[in-house]
Amino acid sequence: MLFEDTYRTIENPAEGLFRDRGSKFLAFAYPINSENELKNLLPPLKSAHPKANHHCWAMRLGIDRSVFRINDDGEPSGTAGRPILNTLLSRDLTNVAVVVVRYFGGTLLGVPGLINAYKSATEDALNQAKIIEKTVNDIYTIGFEYLQMNDVMKIIKDDNLTIISQLFDNNCSIQVSIRKKQVNQTLTKLNKLNVGIKYDYSH
Repeated sequence: MLFEDTYRTIENPAEGLFRDRGSKFLAFAYPINSENELKNLLPPLKSAHPKANHHCWAMRLGIDRSVFRINDDGEPSGTAGRPILNTLLSRDLTNVAVVVVRYFGGTLLGVPGLINAYKSATEDALNQAKIIEKTVNDIYTIGFEYLQMNDVMKIIKDDNLTIISQLFDNNCSIQVSIRKKQVNQTLTKLNKLNVGIKYDYSH
């Protein structure tokens, strides 16, 4: 299988709502790039909804969609975090966290009712969000002499690379973002120019 170099995520935070027999389920969907971001999102939500009974969540991270976490926050196991996560899975979304805040309405909803409520609230939030497709890119720094500028710029333009930063002096360097599946093709062209190419591990 070829490496997938695109993934679907949401562009902006979004909110959804589901009600059932007096209980209110408020869903908050966020685009995230790390687990720490989710940790920072939870305290403000908890202070905004201090009377809520549960703050359940699920997140899915990673371009290969391999990292996920769920938290039922006191709801019966499998009735909250799992349906939220399953909704992310069924929509093929990653780098997303959804927190569902529940206000208990006095009537027990039972396991099927809870699963449906957490799923429906999540779906409502995702329906409000703008779904976008992003490409997976590698970052490289190209080092070259000033006289090679035109040749290097031509490759950057032909291969439609995104320039992140550039420094033009006697020795020049340009940091570019190259889409995963075209890395080999671009590097082959650059190697013919005898320029320096360095992979950036920090991204």
